[in-house]
Amino acid sequence: MPRMSDAEKQKSHKRILDAASQLFRERGIEATSVSDVMKAAGLTHGGFYRHFDSKEALVTAAFKAAVDDVLTNVETAPPGPQHRAARSDYIARYLSEEHIEDRSRGCPLAALGAEISRQDGPVNDAAWNAIERMAQALEADDPPGRDRGHVTMALLLGTVTLARLAGSRAEAHAILDAGKQAENLLEQHWPR
Repeated sequence: MPRMSDAEKQKSHKRILDAASQLFRERGIEATSVSDVMKAAGLTHGGFYRHFDSKEALVTAAFKAAVDDVLTNVETAPPGPQHRAARSDYIARYLSEEHIEDRSRGCPLAALGAEISRQDGPVNDAAWNAIERMAQALEADDPPGRDRGHVTMALLLGTVTLARLAGSRAEAHAILDAGKQAENLLEQHWPR
């Protein structure tokens, strides 16, 4: 069998990460097998170990890739008006019906936080790094030490979690609206 070129291996690696980050957020880590991921990536199960040593290594890498995907626009925006606009866009997307209904493309902390909190090692470390990155991205332009990022993150994660638990679409909308009102109050209380 011919050897895979480095470019082909990189493409395959990205396909695996994309499939894993989507499936883990959609179904959960325990409910998603390596075979599920490889099938979604269009690859054979046997090729998995050319890319990862274990499912834990895949989960860690996929979680990091998902965080990169959702935070890139906020993290790369220059300070000032562009960062504030990117931050506002992020919050609006976070507190949207689409985010509630489609876990597979949303925040990996909202989709997997409870499950990851029961794990140790690299996966848990990746989650903690994501918490710190998200808090930093949500700091706005506040002076260091104000901790607005953690406050905003708690509000966002709590709102999405409750809305996903709601018994009806109307209840989910009411919870999203409450989260948006709370964010507006936070803005008034803690202006940029």
